[in-house]
Amino acid sequence: MKLFVFLTAALASANVAATGQDLSSVKSVYLMPMSGGLDQYLAVQLTASHRFNVVTDPQTADAVFTDHIGISFEQAMHDLHNAGEKTPESTEGADYSPTMAPLSRGKGSFFLVDRKTHNVLWSTFVERKGTDAPHLNRMAEKIVEQLDKDLRLKK
Repeated sequence: MKLFVFLTAALASANVAATGQDLSSVKSVYLMPMSGGLDQYLAVQLTASHRFNVVTDPQTADAVFTDHIGISFEQAMHDLHNAGEKTPESTEGADYSPTMAPLSRGKGSFFLVDRKTHNVLWSTFVERKGTDAPHLNRMAEKIVEQLDKDLRLKK
């Protein structure tokens, strides 16, 4: 069993090294909109910790913070990437199908995703205990504390 755990950890480390996926190389982050406006509280906590530079332009970010991954995340990333492109004037004959984000997102899962590769660099779970400002602020504090702890362990 110990050998299995060791080999799994070694393989994961080799995979991270091979792809250049290193959490410590992330310098700037963009925050996707999160349920309850948690992204605003998270921006405050990340800025106060001086861990990352929080940017408002996703194209300048190394990574993206989000509270959901999957199809809706990929669509949002695609929309952000193509935000500066002009859309065709005429939509006649075009096949546009509306996309809809899920009505309910994960309750407490948070991800730091590489902007270019879309690989999850880091994730955590923080239980949501309320939706008022003090609870959201404390939740953001816990997320940043866990991120700082995990970054210190990697050094």
